[in-house]
Amino acid sequence: MKWLWLSAFTIILDQLTKKMAEAELLLHKPVAVLPSFNLTLMYNKGAAFSFLSEAGGWQRIFFVFLSTAISIFLFVWLKQITQDKTQKHNQTLQIAIAFILGGAIGNLIDRALTGAVIDFIQVYYDSYYFPTFNIADAAITVGAGLLILDMVLETRRHKTT
Repeated sequence: MKWLWLSAFTIILDQLTKKMAEAELLLHKPVAVLPSFNLTLMYNKGAAFSFLSEAGGWQRIFFVFLSTAISIFLFVWLKQITQDKTQKHNQTLQIAIAFILGGAIGNLIDRALTGAVIDFIQVYYDSYYFPTFNIADAAITVGAGLLILDMVLETRRHKTT
């Protein structure tokens, strides 16, 4: 599994930056880094963009279970495509899955240990603030973008054959 190192790198970078954020930042106190870019420590008990964050305690177990199942699925999928004759040369798909897997495990570690995901990257424009996120979230987003790109490229490849 050629790209599994990318998942491991994502997990390590994610966990290190979260530990640094917890050590250096105060909860909900933005530190300006660049125009439209702050570092702000937050804890998200919900899913993406704090969905279900106020749902009580059940979501911790649910999201740990769901994240574990998704991570296992992604690992098996990555293993399968690296062994498949038609997919083993599809680097875009493998990189996409590796990023998503690393991000999923990075956030799973937080959720399993503390019941919340540590977020600290805040991007904004004027008075619009994008939901605060972390390296794992960014990796999942990049992976999803690459997955969409791969689907588009795959569709074009099939049209030309």
